[in-house]
Amino acid sequence: MAAEESNSAEDDRSDGRDETRTERLDRNWNDILQELRATQTGTQIITGFLLAAAFQPRFTELDGYQLWLYLVLVALAFAATLLGFAPVILHRQLFGQRQKEQIVRRGDRLLRAHLLVASLLAAGVAGLIFELALSRTAGFVALGIALVVAALLWIALPRLSMGRS
Repeated sequence: MAAEESNSAEDDRSDGRDETRTERLDRNWNDILQELRATQTGTQIITGFLLAAAFQPRFTELDGYQLWLYLVLVALAFAATLLGFAPVILHRQLFGQRQKEQIVRRGDRLLRAHLLVASLLAAGVAGLIFELALSRTAGFVALGIALVVAALLWIALPRLSMGRS
């Protein structure tokens, strides 16, 4: 009976799942890793695009604003890449130290930061491409639309989903 009581205190069935606290932490950590895998590909492609752009003949024709925007995007790309590494680094440093709850909590925060930076990066790249292909006005419009779409995905979509559950 004592074993059942200690086990039931560790169980979390509030969401309808029959899992222990440890199983929930493992599931949450695996979810974080899957989400990181999904975002890393996009971040890597954008980073590669930005790095390759510097070696194109037309790169020397960028005006001051375009060069500034490009460098900001490169900084965001590197920040997104490092934020994508951070949860894995955290796990490696704390592995085997019974810190799974801390790893999951901090990993979640790092993933959210990564997603925010990657969203800004994607919006900025859209603005840069439209700027170079069409005009500065088109670049600002594309940047604005991309930021609005990102805000809708970050704010409106979760609220709509919560209202339907």
